[in-house]
Amino acid sequence: MTEITGSTPTPSDQAPASVPEWEQRFRAPRVSLPDWAEDAPDRALFVSNATGTYELYAWNRATGEQRQVTDRPNGTTDGALTPDGKSVWWFDDTDGDEFGVWMRRPFPAGGDAEPGTAVDEPATPGLGPAYPAGLVIGRDGTAVVGRSTDEDGTTIHVVRPGAEPVEIYRHRESAGVGDLSHDGTLIALEHTEHGDAMHSALRVVRPDGTTVAELDDTEGGTKELGLTVLGFAPVAGDTRLLVGHQRRGRWEPMIWDPTTGEETDLAIGLPGDVVAEWYPDASALLVVHAFEARSDLWRYEPGAGGAPVRVETPAGSVSGATARPDGTVEYLWSSAARPPVIRSTSGAVVLDPPGAKAPASVPVEDVWVDGPGGRVHALVQRPATPAQGPFPTVFEIHGGPTWHDSDAFASGPAAWVDHGYAVIRVNYRGSTGYGRAWTDALKHRVGLIELEDIAAVREWAVKSGLADPDRLILAGGSWGGYLTLLGLGTQPDVWALGLAAVPVADYVTAYHDEMEDLKAMDRTLLGGTPEEVPERFEASSPLTYVDAVRAPVYISAGVNDPRCPIRQVENYVDRLKERDAVHEVYRYEAGHGSLVVEERIKQVRLELDFVRRHLPPEPGTTGV
Repeated sequence: MTEITGSTPTPSDQAPASVPEWEQRFRAPRVSLPDWAEDAPDRALFVSNATGTYELYAWNRATGEQRQVTDRPNGTTDGALTPDGKSVWWFDDTDGDEFGVWMRRPFPAGGDAEPGTAVDEPATPGLGPAYPAGLVIGRDGTAVVGRSTDEDGTTIHVVRPGAEPVEIYRHRESAGVGDLSHDGTLIALEHTEHGDAMHSALRVVRPDGTTVAELDDTEGGTKELGLTVLGFAPVAGDTRLLVGHQRRGRWEPMIWDPTTGEETDLAIGLPGDVVAEWYPDASALLVVHAFEARSDLWRYEPGAGGAPVRVETPAGSVSGATARPDGTVEYLWSSAARPPVIRSTSGAVVLDPPGAKAPASVPVEDVWVDGPGGRVHALVQRPATPAQGPFPTVFEIHGGPTWHDSDAFASGPAAWVDHGYAVIRVNYRGSTGYGRAWTDALKHRVGLIELEDIAAVREWAVKSGLADPDRLILAGGSWGGYLTLLGLGTQPDVWALGLAAVPVADYVTAYHDEMEDLKAMDRTLLGGTPEEVPERFEASSPLTYVDAVRAPVYISAGVNDPRCPIRQVENYVDRLKERDAVHEVYRYEAGHGSLVVEERIKQVRLELDFVRRHLPPEPGTTGV
């Protein structure tokens, strides 16, 4: 057993004469889709890893000037612009623990103070640290701030400039701020007061907290249909709210006017999940359509009665899109083979960070396999050499669980392909993008359901000749790390090795230590607390099966992680130690993952090295 203590390396620590392509992909400068101020659209905010750590940057599009806004050892990604573009808000936690307060500073211009100086000030004086539960800022400077703590559950406050915060909402169950109307008179909230954390209801209130209207598709928790806030119409005098619903078994948008109760169904008619946002003049909707691990864009005019019109994008995945005041659309696009780029429908590259570009990788192949709950979709990448398998194969399992892998660029899988491994990513039951029933199937037999789908794909991979049955690696982060540990214990004969990053390892202890919103999700998934349904927590906990684990296992964990806390990981590791099981543990000073590029490279390097030392060699060779 090896214990590894994390100290974040710097680029100078790792400076070989020729940097391998997999490292180049991580180090290549990246930018997020820029957000822009509603009333000052030339002022924008984006996230970039240009310094080696993901931080917030301000961009004056009129002058081209870009300035770094935040500068913290473990990075910053949560930020917002005020509608007038004069201020930047950013969330200040402690080393990735996600527990903190909102700060603000003026939108930077030439000669301004550097990030992290005294110009940064608390944005919500009077509100103590908490987990964030939504933020929206009005045109008069009023902010609606959602907060979550173990003691109070969810609270929502209205914070006016120069005044004390006013609490307008409080509940033990999870909730969050959705949006604020253009004139600041209506606040849309999402809540789960009915006790189902997977399916929110909506409430629209005045700034004093009085209720204007309710929209609830759960029927008091007896009907599992969710709603989500997509945004108020962005024009004066328009009280319409764009809402996502699941009434036809998938996510679709509709328009709801909470002041009149009128609901407008939108016959967009695209398969798969559909979400949307308003064009700036509210004349049309920009539709993001996700179907079978890919996504594209459409323009739809609700009052025209016609069909949606495609906004041309390449085949792959659109990770974000926005309509600008002049009607052009900007979007962040990538595919498994091609690195991300931000383009406009005008054909231009919107924001191109300086520096070396990420090397391309290999495309994904689609595989559909019959599983116990229906057809399972998997994405497969195989190395260019050798030309045919069987390959040592990494089952890279996504987190969430309500998430999905898509045909999008990912440096982690590409690194495995570079080293001669096939990579299979499975969109198991619980994944989004395949309809409400597929996502909602993840109940009570948590973890075991997903592993049944993974097993079906594993069987296909071996029978097809793609995967070497003696060299199968189960790997993943967060929920994928949880499934890795659970799979090693419940399917000990089929996996040669396991790699679990920031996992749930001891479900009962994880429940008691995790952030409040995740407690609510676990109660929904398992049907109660560990005290109420102990048999379900026991059946779904990797700790239950730890003594059956035969494969070498590598575990990495952030010591400040509020989602998969460190104590429950230590409980699992202690059990491995008791029987001298082959394992290594790497602890690093951050939260649920790292925003530092070199730290991420270090973690992948450690995983590659662990596999090199412990994976059985190919027959007739000495190793991979």
